[in-house]
Amino acid sequence: QVQLVESGGGLVQAGGSLTLSCAASGLTFSSYTMGWFRQAPGKEREFVTSISWNSGRTYYADSVKGRFTISGDNAKNMVYLQMNNLKPEDTAVYYCYAISRLRAYWGQGTQVTVSS
Repeated sequence: QVQLVESGGGLVQAGGSLTLSCAASGLTFSSYTMGWFRQAPGKEREFVTSISWNSGRTYYADSVKGRFTISGDNAKNMVYLQMNNLKPEDTAVYYCYAISRLRAYWGQGTQVTVSS
């Protein structure tokens, strides 16, 4: 059974930093692309970043480029999202995901609130 469990969300002032963690179990990292989406109140869920373990390639939404960094630790089955210079518009529930050709899995989400 695949499980993705996010942690690390919270309240931070604009300009501050947070690191989100995603603990993955029940899947083999090399078979999946993993990353983060987010959903702000009243808005659709949007792509934030992804990482392909096979190629090492990372992708970022334009809105977070230069501020967010995705990384992972295969040995610990962990994915991280380092968020710097946070802005009020980054306020959202952040979801960890894992996707392969056949399946997609989501975590339950962690709330990030950035105050101005």
